[in-house]
Amino acid sequence: MNKNVLVEMLVELFNRNSGNKFSPKEIFKELGLTSSSARTLCVQILDDMVFDGYLMEPEFRRYVLANNVSMLYGKFSRNRDGFNEFYPEDGSEPVLISERNSAHALTDDMVRVALFARRRGRGREGEVVEIVKRAHDTFVGELHVERHYAFLITENRIMPNDIFIPKEMLKGGKNGDKAVVKLLEWPADSRNPTGKVIDILGKSGDNDTEMNAILAEFGLPYKYPEAVELAASKLATDITPEEIATREDFRNVTTFTIDPVDAKDFDDALSIRSAGDGMWEIGVHIADVSHYVTEGSIIDKEAFKRATSIYLVDRTIPMLPEHLCNFLCSLRPNEEKLTYSVIFTINEKAEVKKFNITRAIIKSNRRFCYEEVQEIIEKGEGEYCEEIKVLNSLAQKMRSKRFQSGAIDFQQAQVHFRLDEKGKPLSVYFSESNESHQLIEEFMLLANRTVAERIGRKTPGNTPKTFVYRIHDEPNMEKMAMLAKFVNKLGYKMRSASGRTTSASALNSLLKDVSGSKEQNVIEQISLRAMQKARYSTGNIGHYGLAFQYYTHFTSPIRRYPDLLVHRLLHRYLTLGARTVSQQKYEDLCEHCSAQEQVAANAERASIKYKQVEFMSEHIGEEFDAVISGVTEWGLYAEINENKCEGMIPMRTLQDDYYEFDDTNYCIIGRRTHRRFTIGDPVRIKIVRANLDRKQLDFELVE
Repeated sequence: MNKNVLVEMLVELFNRNSGNKFSPKEIFKELGLTSSSARTLCVQILDDMVFDGYLMEPEFRRYVLANNVSMLYGKFSRNRDGFNEFYPEDGSEPVLISERNSAHALTDDMVRVALFARRRGRGREGEVVEIVKRAHDTFVGELHVERHYAFLITENRIMPNDIFIPKEMLKGGKNGDKAVVKLLEWPADSRNPTGKVIDILGKSGDNDTEMNAILAEFGLPYKYPEAVELAASKLATDITPEEIATREDFRNVTTFTIDPVDAKDFDDALSIRSAGDGMWEIGVHIADVSHYVTEGSIIDKEAFKRATSIYLVDRTIPMLPEHLCNFLCSLRPNEEKLTYSVIFTINEKAEVKKFNITRAIIKSNRRFCYEEVQEIIEKGEGEYCEEIKVLNSLAQKMRSKRFQSGAIDFQQAQVHFRLDEKGKPLSVYFSESNESHQLIEEFMLLANRTVAERIGRKTPGNTPKTFVYRIHDEPNMEKMAMLAKFVNKLGYKMRSASGRTTSASALNSLLKDVSGSKEQNVIEQISLRAMQKARYSTGNIGHYGLAFQYYTHFTSPIRRYPDLLVHRLLHRYLTLGARTVSQQKYEDLCEHCSAQEQVAANAERASIKYKQVEFMSEHIGEEFDAVISGVTEWGLYAEINENKCEGMIPMRTLQDDYYEFDDTNYCIIGRRTHRRFTIGDPVRIKIVRANLDRKQLDFELVE
């Protein structure tokens, strides 16, 4: 018998019988060892295990698992190859958990693990002894209905097995329906868990069904609770004279909004008027959501739970009820609206001479879309042309100063789809930031920074009060070094970074160098991955990417809960003069909002990927020019030039040679021909397969 196999059999025996003593004869019987050679090998292995400290021999030729098993708590991660990992909460090294010792734990479950005695030359191994908290208890998939029972077939990597559903728990679901199923139980001796249908999403392939399935997969809401909608509909729409008297009146000042052409929720507006002597008074007016959504109300609780609006390819899942976000709070033209505003006095050099944070009432004169404003900027004519020219000039000066101070200039194109009435993608197009976008962006950044600095800056005799900041830490220098090494392999130079300013300068130089190149999108994506993720926190460390010492989110309370928190804190501190709030309470709120933001971003990416695969499913067999966007041991990823749809070229399809993966140089190399494929290489590909369930495209290389 093979020694390694026998070792695994012994490990399994002793781990399953911790505390039990075995004689060699008992072991032979348990393992079915009948030949003398196998028994001799077994005894040799037992002696080695005693020497390693894995087993103890309390009596002559009586073996027991060493008494050094300890318990750890942490997060479980499932791998498709069956070699799962456990990450202890104490930060110690990961623990290998074989499939037979996983106790049906799923990815991100919080579990308790018993460590096995460590074997010489092996990493730590253990067994899940308790699933403390499931990360997911609902799953989305397609129903496969038989006469007396059904299964939910999932493509979710988290759930490796189909879920058994008793017929009486189908909730009317039929074969081929997409459904949401709640996990009920998973007995230790059962291969499949048991669940019940809690919602039928519709027929697989239907656009509404698939978009709702993406939301359900990420645990995001796809319906708005009727009770919350009702509460919103009952909010008073009239603005009383008493309320107006408490606010600054901007109803007679030129004011307009600039948004995407299909936007319905206008949560920011700009006002402008001359302040004399070459100075301008510019107001950044933000919808006063906190006036309508009171803390602890049913609307507030639902908004906090969601924490953000979600933007899928074909729809918006709002944070607030439609009556609030599209009507009551939306800064629609020719309607009086309540705002929380920052009023700036700015000179022609774009220097802020003074500012005032105040509650106001406005009446927007015009609703612009970005395309209209861009045309006015380029042609120099149109409605409110002079005001737009002034705002654009100031915005470009502020933008220039920001980059001089070390802001990172990421300019990634956004993917969009033209859809038919059923949601089927007809074409792909991209939107890039131009001067009309930058105009709005710079004034929103200015308002956010000003608000954060007003509360966060230390002054003599004044300790800053607890506040919600948007923070972005400096990149890890090791990741930046790896990025420099990577781009060097592609023929680009990136200066070594020794600090905050130099790393930003080096990155900006790189992004400028790759602009317009075939590797641009790939390098921008990898550069973004080298960055830390921005998040919300009460502990201010500044915003690296924007090069701001103080920064918050104040300008979008219709679609982001942290902005609503900021409005409430401003009112508490600046108007009421109240004491500081609990830092721990607000840090917990920040953590929830950061987590929900990430989940929403994942769902948004999934919807884009789904539509890309759906779009390319109409082009099976067609050829396209592409660029290699990733290299792995199992194949190449390629991105189609004209639409940025990415797919996989499996290694097995490269028939002209045996290719080996070179992870040091980010390439694969043919053993016989020495042909090399690396990131950034142009290739010609053919669409072979489009798997909508997995959101996956398969390509073949065209010779």
